[in-house]
Amino acid sequence: MGFQLIDVLSDRTDGAWHNTPRCILIACQRRLVSREDSRIAKLKDCQIARQSVLTARAFLCSIPRQGTKKREDPNVISEPNSGQMSARRVDTGRITLHVREQGRGPLMLFFHGITSNSAVFAPLMEQLSHRFRTVAVDQRGHGLSDKPETGYDADDYAADIAGLIRSLDAGPAILVGHSLGSRNSVTAAASYPDLVRSVVAIDFTPYIETEVFDALESRVNAGDQLFADAAAVKAYLAARYVNLPRAAIDIRAESGYRAVDGGLRPLASPTAMAQTARGLRRDLVPVYRAVSKPVLLVRGADSKLVSADALAKTSRLRPDLPVVVVPGADHYVNEIAPDITVKAITNFVDA
Repeated sequence: MGFQLIDVLSDRTDGAWHNTPRCILIACQRRLVSREDSRIAKLKDCQIARQSVLTARAFLCSIPRQGTKKREDPNVISEPNSGQMSARRVDTGRITLHVREQGRGPLMLFFHGITSNSAVFAPLMEQLSHRFRTVAVDQRGHGLSDKPETGYDADDYAADIAGLIRSLDAGPAILVGHSLGSRNSVTAAASYPDLVRSVVAIDFTPYIETEVFDALESRVNAGDQLFADAAAVKAYLAARYVNLPRAAIDIRAESGYRAVDGGLRPLASPTAMAQTARGLRRDLVPVYRAVSKPVLLVRGADSKLVSADALAKTSRLRPDLPVVVVPGADHYVNEIAPDITVKAITNFVDA
C-alpha cells in the first residue's frame, strides 16, 4: 500500500511517488531542514507504525547539539591536530589504503563510488570535521591505495573497512558511503556489527534493475582511456557527469588521474573496475535483511541508478529504515548537494 509525497514547502502533489517508501523524508534544497521550517511529508492511504513516525519526526526536526564535548582518543596515532586535511597510507594487515583525514571526535569514515576516490568527500569533511574525526578512503583498486589483481567482491571491500577501523583503533565508526561505498558500508555493518555505529547509505539499494547495471558497466569500462591533458579530462568528466558543479569536476580531474607517456590515465585500475562492476550485481537483499545497525537511505530524486521502484521495494523489505530523497539531485547526491547531505548526516546521527 502506497501514498503520495507532498512537497512540504509548495504543497504540490507528485503522483510519480505513489508506492514510495512509508518513512520518507524530504530534504529541500531551498531551505535546509530544521525544527522551525520542517514538517514530515503528508502520508495518504497507508498506516504508519507509531515508531516510524517518531523516528521520522526525530530525524527531520533534530538540531545538531550545541556545546557537545568532543570525544578525543589519546591512543590515536597520527590524528590531525587542526582543521587542516592530511593524507597518508594505512597498512591494515590485509591491504594498504590511502586515506585523507581531518578533524577530531568520533570516527566517521567515507567511501566513494566506483572509479572515484576519497577527494570527492572534501566538501563534506570540511563541514563535519569540527565534530568528527573524518577519514575518507581510497578503496582497494582506486586512487592511491593498493590494487591487487583479484578480490573485488562486497566481502573483500567490507573486510577492508573492518581492518581499517581496527588499525585506526577508534571504532565503532559511522560509515558514509556513496554508490559502491554504500554497498560496502552496509555489508560491513552486517558482517562486523561491533565495529560499526551506523551507516549513511547514499544512492545504492537492493533491487537495482539489470539494465541499469548493464549501462553502468559500459560507462565504467569506457573510462579507461588516455587523455591528452587536464583539459581533456575535464571535458570528458563534464560530459559524463552532466549535473556535477564545476568545483566537483575539478576535484575529480585533479585527484583521479596520473601522468603517463602521452598524457593522463585514471588512477583506478581497469582490471579492478571491471571486477567491481560485475560484483555490484550481487543480490543485496540478504545483507539488508541481516543488518542490525541504524541505516539511513539517501536517494537523489533524479537518480538513474536507484529507481523509485527499487527504493520502494527496499523500504518494504526494511520499513524501519528512514529515507531521505533529495530533489534536484541525481545519483551523485553528496557532490551536487553537499550542504543537504551534511544536514542529513548530522540529523541522523543526532537522532
